[in-house]
Amino acid sequence: MQYLKSTLTLILFFASLTIFAQDVTVLDADSGVPVDNIAIFNKDQSKSTITDVDGKANLAIFDLDEKITFKHISYQTYIATKAQIERRGYRVYLDLKTEELQEVVMSISKWEQQKKDIPQKIETFDAKSIAFTAPQTSADLLQNSGKIFVQKSQLGGGSPMIRGFATNRILLSVDGVRMNNAIFRGGNLQNVISIDPFTVKKTEVTFGPGSVIYGSDAIGGVMNFYTQQPRFSFTDSLAISGNVNYRYSSANNENTAHVDFNLGKEKWASYTSFTYNSFDDLKMGEHGPESYLRPNFVVRQNGTDVLVANENPKKQVSSGYDQVNFLQKFTYRPNSAWNYDLGLYYSETSDYDRYDRLIRPSRDGEGLRSAEWYYGPQKWFMGNFQITQKGKNKFYDGVKLTTAYQFFEESRNDRSFQDPELYSTKEKVDALSVNLDFENKKIGALNLYYGAEYVFNKVNSQGNVRNIETNEVQETASRYPDGSTWQTLAGYVNGEYRLKPNLSLLSGIRYSQVWVDATFDTTFYPFPFDKADIVTGALTGSLGMSWFPREDLQVTLNGSTGFRAPNIDDIGKIFDSEPGSVVVPNPNLEPEYAYNGELGLRKNFNDVLVLKGTAYYTYLVDALVRRDFSFGGQTEIEYNGEPSNVQAIQNAAKAYVYGFEFGLEAYFNEYLSLVSNLTLTEGVEEDDSGTDSPSRHAAPTFGDVHLIWENQKLKADVFVNYNGEISNDDLALSEQSKTFIYASDVNGNPFSPSWYTLNFRSQYQITNALKASVSLENMTNQRYRMYSSGIAAPGTNLILGLGYIF
Repeated sequence: MQYLKSTLTLILFFASLTIFAQDVTVLDADSGVPVDNIAIFNKDQSKSTITDVDGKANLAIFDLDEKITFKHISYQTYIATKAQIERRGYRVYLDLKTEELQEVVMSISKWEQQKKDIPQKIETFDAKSIAFTAPQTSADLLQNSGKIFVQKSQLGGGSPMIRGFATNRILLSVDGVRMNNAIFRGGNLQNVISIDPFTVKKTEVTFGPGSVIYGSDAIGGVMNFYTQQPRFSFTDSLAISGNVNYRYSSANNENTAHVDFNLGKEKWASYTSFTYNSFDDLKMGEHGPESYLRPNFVVRQNGTDVLVANENPKKQVSSGYDQVNFLQKFTYRPNSAWNYDLGLYYSETSDYDRYDRLIRPSRDGEGLRSAEWYYGPQKWFMGNFQITQKGKNKFYDGVKLTTAYQFFEESRNDRSFQDPELYSTKEKVDALSVNLDFENKKIGALNLYYGAEYVFNKVNSQGNVRNIETNEVQETASRYPDGSTWQTLAGYVNGEYRLKPNLSLLSGIRYSQVWVDATFDTTFYPFPFDKADIVTGALTGSLGMSWFPREDLQVTLNGSTGFRAPNIDDIGKIFDSEPGSVVVPNPNLEPEYAYNGELGLRKNFNDVLVLKGTAYYTYLVDALVRRDFSFGGQTEIEYNGEPSNVQAIQNAAKAYVYGFEFGLEAYFNEYLSLVSNLTLTEGVEEDDSGTDSPSRHAAPTFGDVHLIWENQKLKADVFVNYNGEISNDDLALSEQSKTFIYASDVNGNPFSPSWYTLNFRSQYQITNALKASVSLENMTNQRYRMYSSGIAAPGTNLILGLGYIF
């Protein structure tokens, strides 16, 4: 009898273990928080259960191969077999429905705020929409939005333009750390491609000045990239999950492989990501200007540069390159109040040619000017450690300490046709930053945000010339003064006040102090100065309102100022800016200031049609621009063996930019919708002499129209992208000399033609774990160049993708 009791006890014990082992935990996919009241049922609803306050439910009543549905009014429906759920450790992550999500943004105060309360225009792109557009780089991620114009000098590049500003007048931020450094230049930048789009959880783009929070450079806008966060398991057991992705595109024979995996426990978690990209030479379209073709290129044969015919003139030799990206994150949450986050980021490209320099004609027009012109590997490393505390305190409800170290490396290498001397410069930047940000919600209807920032940059720059025949290397002038430093210290206060339930005000103020220190080497050039020591300060502010006169109508009004302090690139650069010109240092510079106003309207017609529009005007004074200059009394000097006109960066202009941005969303039924964007920008620069000229970074009119069909498994998008023309009269003076990248009008003058492309994009969820995507871009095979771009865009491009979740 005793034996029977013991046996029954053991049977009941193991049975209970089996039952409890089938407890599923349902979590919010974004926050990882358990979700209660999730209805769980089989196909005919003969079996059902519901999650408790801990997001748990028992699945013992379901068979192993039975399909189980998870449903909630606020979440997207999820269907999987019990066996699939078991393989994932009995954890189910649900995505919020877009219409149920009161969207929050972090760009304005570095803390979560309701987007509807922000008077400044902000556009967001989440991981799901990014995965659907399948961008090759983060530059393409921005361009695919239809709201940001991106210029490309080569395939390994992408320089965003926002409201007539670009490069060092817009700010890049990754997980709360500014990426702009002391050598961000006025010319086109490639740094955005260092950010792996596979790791981006959300991108927030703020349009207009953001200097109150981000300081120098945030004149045209701020692009914030927030990468994936490690997920906790919310149980004692270890949760393992991940993704594997592959992508191929035919226009440049792209092969991309990506893998990431997450390890999660109750109090700590780890996220690891690796991506490898391989891009061959890019092929342009069939129908368009013949001047865009690549009829010949330079090769080295028997110790001599030879101009050879291109067998396929639509192939842009040589534009291909490779890239690797790595991300490692750790997070530790000992309790609900404290969070510790460590992020390690690394990106490196292979050498990649600057394509627009390789197609420059020689002075006699019979050949090509350069035999070689390439960037060395672009490297970026960041270590980012962040401590966050939340909870009631006398002076704050939240505090965040962010410390970061970044390392940047880039180099330029160029050699003229039939010249054995290869000129090279290499730059390295060490960047340290500390941010202390506070959130306070104690003062009635006032939410107060305040903090301080310190940034330090040190620039190392070397130059040499190597004879490729004898291999003899000699030192030559560096691009920047070696050992120069740039640093800033700032404090800010930002407040959000809810005057009425339908009216909120947002205002802020910041003071920044900037120090620039550089010593010039007179070995190679007889500079009339030997040092630059600039100390300058800037006070910036903003004031805006978000008003809902009716529930379906929003009006926003915002005024703000921005500034950009001169950096090492402005004061100390030596480089060939354009054919026949060289830029020399100028230590006598002051900050430039922007004054901006914008008005926004958003109208919702019964959740069927949404119209959005924003009008803005920005006035820039003491603009830092490149102009003719006298160097030691000379207006022409020899640079890399060529006589060159002398120019320098100067506070020599004023500028104004104005424009309109429109958006439309139409919902025909549960599955079919229409989305469209249109941007119009006008910009003018005025010299101290009173001469007006078009702004270089004012993009042409551009937009898109998308017809989207989506159900639970399939999403398909047929869309048109289009750009307006920029005539010769409307080209900036600096662009008119670049005849080799533009088409010719009827008078033989360079201009940027209008163009359009017809495209198709789709994604199909084969199973809960496996999805495939097929896209066909530029179906009519147009040959076109984005405005100011040196490389032609892809012709007809087939893109295939496959993703697996484990």
